[in-house]
Amino acid sequence: MMKKGIGKTIKLRSLGKGILLGLLVLNLIFISGCGQTASAPSENKSQTVELKLAHFFPATHPAEKELIQPWAKEIETATEGRVKITSYPGQTLSQADAIYDGVINGISDLGLSCFSYTRGSFPVLEVFELPGIKYVNSKAASKVAWEGIKQINPEEVQDTKLMMVFTTGPGDLYTKEPVRELKDLKGLEIRATGLSAKSLTALGALPVAMAQSEAYESLSKGVVKGNLGPVEVLQGWKQAEVTKYVTFTPFLYNNLFYITMNHDKWNSLDPKDQKAIEAVNERFFEDVAMGLWDKQNESAIKYAVNEKGMETITLSQEEQDHWISLVKPIQKDFVAQMNQKGLKGQEILDKVINLADQYNKEFQ
Repeated sequence: MMKKGIGKTIKLRSLGKGILLGLLVLNLIFISGCGQTASAPSENKSQTVELKLAHFFPATHPAEKELIQPWAKEIETATEGRVKITSYPGQTLSQADAIYDGVINGISDLGLSCFSYTRGSFPVLEVFELPGIKYVNSKAASKVAWEGIKQINPEEVQDTKLMMVFTTGPGDLYTKEPVRELKDLKGLEIRATGLSAKSLTALGALPVAMAQSEAYESLSKGVVKGNLGPVEVLQGWKQAEVTKYVTFTPFLYNNLFYITMNHDKWNSLDPKDQKAIEAVNERFFEDVAMGLWDKQNESAIKYAVNEKGMETITLSQEEQDHWISLVKPIQKDFVAQMNQKGLKGQEILDKVINLADQYNKEFQ
């Protein structure tokens, strides 16, 4: 009887051990499952951040094909696929003059446009577009603007994260009638925006504000008799078809573009991705953006002269000096406006003039 009882006890103990082992196995499975669930948020952090970029250039324009698309691809590569940019050209997401506000308000995550399209919103940055300051090309003008903004650090661009700025460089007059001296410009209706309109008024012309996309039709119909802008518009916007003369005015025009990003979206990125993007920005500024308009201008002037028969006109030095003397008061107005805002207007202007001297020599 004693042996039989002992056997039952041993069987019960074995059963208990089996149940205990089973519970341990179930517990391990449960813990393993919890571990997998806990890793999910980490996986979410590595998901791709999709960014929308708005700009006004046509999809075929070099700004899209040679700058935006390769830049976006390089950022995707540099961030190992964690940041992906989709471009919306041709004002499909925001109108040209609403792109900066669209970035602030989150309509787009990134934007490319001109500061001059919202004149008055960026008073300090107008220094880079002032007439009377000569630029030899877009490389020099872009370098002046980017270095100048870094040094001045104006309050007006603190509400977004600037990726880079770049310029058209010097712009010229494209007219239906020849402009060889100042008297030829008197009373001519010329398409212009921003400070260019103020400059043309000082020279006796009649500026007409309109987007670049409207200039071709207005020129063809005679609504305006000319345009003031970079040479590239003769080919890129086909304006060599509706004008006959190019008067070189390297002291009259410079247009400043930006690529900028919504602050909240920028701050949401991983710091290592921010660092990678800034490295790509600097590389693309130096290698592509700062000279983008030079390439277009060189191609366009050859096209305008050789294929469309346009005549080029170079003002005499005496004539240039006369024109510059007439637009110099616009620089004085800028200094006065800065002083009224409590800023050192003359110091800002002198900084830009000195940078222009430096980089004109370097990139001539």
